[in-house]
Amino acid sequence: MAEEVKLLDFWPSMFGMRVRIALAEKGVAYEYVEQDLKNKTPLLLEMNPIHKKVPVFVHNGKPISESSIIIQYIDEVWKDRAPLLPSDPYERAQARFWVDFIDKKLYIETRKIYMSKGEEQETGKKEVIASLKQVEEVLGEKAYFGGECLGFIDIALIGFTSWFYSYETIGNFSIEAECPKIMAWVKRCLQKESVSSSLPDPIKVYHFLLQVRKALGLD
Repeated sequence: MAEEVKLLDFWPSMFGMRVRIALAEKGVAYEYVEQDLKNKTPLLLEMNPIHKKVPVFVHNGKPISESSIIIQYIDEVWKDRAPLLPSDPYERAQARFWVDFIDKKLYIETRKIYMSKGEEQETGKKEVIASLKQVEEVLGEKAYFGGECLGFIDIALIGFTSWFYSYETIGNFSIEAECPKIMAWVKRCLQKESVSSSLPDPIKVYHFLLQVRKALGLD
């Protein structure tokens, strides 16, 4: 019996991008099911009745939600290919800590840039740069956060970078000027097929966010 692997996703979701990259790294074939979040499908509501959000990973009919949990699941199920989390328990805990930091701190800060204007937007810009500088320290002189190979933190953060152009254009600032090591890391990641094929065009993301801002009366 063939294995069923399905991903319910929305193309600009940086959280969905994580799952796409993880599956590409593992070489796992899957069915991609694009979702309209303004008109949620019965399948999405059935597969994620709690949060009703994407991404949702469906493996042999069983749904898993929350991108960081999905990636860990994928790493455990397809453990014979391209490990994503460190084998050392302490390093694994540290990787989980920084992914949690990205999800709970950086994500909230980035939203202030494109979901607001004026003072709140300025605060968001400062917070994003400060958080990226902290993450930059974790990267240090390594090629990837995972060392020589793409790992959990890399996969968690890289999706945000397809939104960097939007943050910079809407907020009128430069991430590269403030965080050159992060941007050098982005360029290394984009050389990997698993990453470049999983991330959307930053200009397309920008036009999507302009529509969001217009709907909110911000532009």
